[in-house]
Amino acid sequence: MNYELIFLVAGQGKRMNAKKNKIWLNLLDKPVFAHALLPFLSDKRCTHIVIVCHEEEIEQAKQLIQKLDIQNKSILFIAGGTERQHSVANGLKHCGAESVVLVHDGARPFVSQQIIDRLLVGVTEQKAAICAVKVKDTIKRMADGVVKETINRDHLWQVQTPQAFELQILQKAHEKAVVDHFVGTDESSLVERLNLPIQIVEGSYYNIKLTTPEDIPIAKAIIESMEDVNDDQNRTGV
Repeated sequence: MNYELIFLVAGQGKRMNAKKNKIWLNLLDKPVFAHALLPFLSDKRCTHIVIVCHEEEIEQAKQLIQKLDIQNKSILFIAGGTERQHSVANGLKHCGAESVVLVHDGARPFVSQQIIDRLLVGVTEQKAAICAVKVKDTIKRMADGVVKETINRDHLWQVQTPQAFELQILQKAHEKAVVDHFVGTDESSLVERLNLPIQIVEGSYYNIKLTTPEDIPIAKAIIESMEDVNDDQNRTGV
């Protein structure tokens, strides 16, 4: 199944305490932006990519793309909006070549082909699919500085990106959000309001979002771990 990608790199990244957009921070040999985009560049099913940037960073993004190995990809650069939701809406205006669209955060540098595969199966079955992992920690609900209850974590999932939708469904969800003056935290929160089923597929605990300075050493450790696995496979011929 072919698909289009809306790739979001227009976030503020204030919690990273960096002097620049966090997607330009270097992780070993390349910026976060490149790590997050490469799996889609190498996926032949991804036929069109809309990269949503800060307007003043579009030229920088274009220069980075020129350095990457790109084959048979249609790539468009557009300016983002004031909220994540508005940036996705801007991207949707430039989609329509395929019936399925994926949305991914440029601050998640460790999406795998396996996750993309599972999402495409999920969107085929339910027309909407998100990747997620089960919550590991005990979760408490708090009010006024004290614990009110312990939440049953058996039904709690930590949602990630990419998220996959039939194009018409995501467009309809955004149209309804505008009419209702609703702003959600991710695409699935908009689609939920259409009362449509959304399939959860297995994500990865490696598929973290870089949000605070503490995430950077974790990300570097993940890269080194992945390199060790690849080295072992090369040695054993797996």
